[in-house]
Amino acid sequence: MEHLAHWLRTSSFTVVFTGAGMSTESGLPDFRSQSGLWRGKDPMQLASTRAMMENREAFVEFYQMRIQGLLSCKPHAGHEWLAEWERRGFVHGIITQNVDGFHQAAGSLAVAELHGSLAKIRCLDCGTEYAHTCYLEDQGTICACGGFLRPGVVLFGESLPQAQVDQAIAWTEQADLFIVLGSSLTVSPANWFPQHAKERGAKLVIVNQEPTPLDAWADEVIQKERIGDVLQRVGQSLGE
Repeated sequence: MEHLAHWLRTSSFTVVFTGAGMSTESGLPDFRSQSGLWRGKDPMQLASTRAMMENREAFVEFYQMRIQGLLSCKPHAGHEWLAEWERRGFVHGIITQNVDGFHQAAGSLAVAELHGSLAKIRCLDCGTEYAHTCYLEDQGTICACGGFLRPGVVLFGESLPQAQVDQAIAWTEQADLFIVLGSSLTVSPANWFPQHAKERGAKLVIVNQEPTPLDAWADEVIQKERIGDVLQRVGQSLGE
């Protein structure tokens, strides 16, 4: 923890990358574990562009379930520490695979959402955005214009939002400290960002319950600890 605290103090540009492990500490399920959202389900039948057009009832039910789960949870201490460190100038950008919006809810402003956000709903026809709670209301999938409302997440069959990717790349290339929180780093582009930062000379810290393919590249690896607890101890080391 002392190493990480020292690097935070001395870094000129720190980037944090968060994955599903950041959200599971708030009580949200991940996707691929034994208790994950995809257990016994076919993602292409529920969370794809094809499902949205051809299997709309199941598509809506799946995202209603996800929104209900989101409303039952909230940001944890780890989210709050990151927001505080952004305010104090220790953290300069957060790149996240998560769609829960908890970083913003905790107060973080510089967030690149690679997979979109479940906190937003938008019309397929006119693009009008609504709060995600509208999806749980009667006729909550119909826009004022009559168009279909869809969640603001990236579906299977869609590209990642280019503006968010470009922002994430720009931050990664500026980083002299890159911190991974709760990502297995087994899929692209999740594994590209920390690797690229390391190749450009950044210190790399990985905090994850299980080993990752990039552990051998990292300057510090912390496993089998809760992210909130780790950040709490680092905050104490920073004297806050």
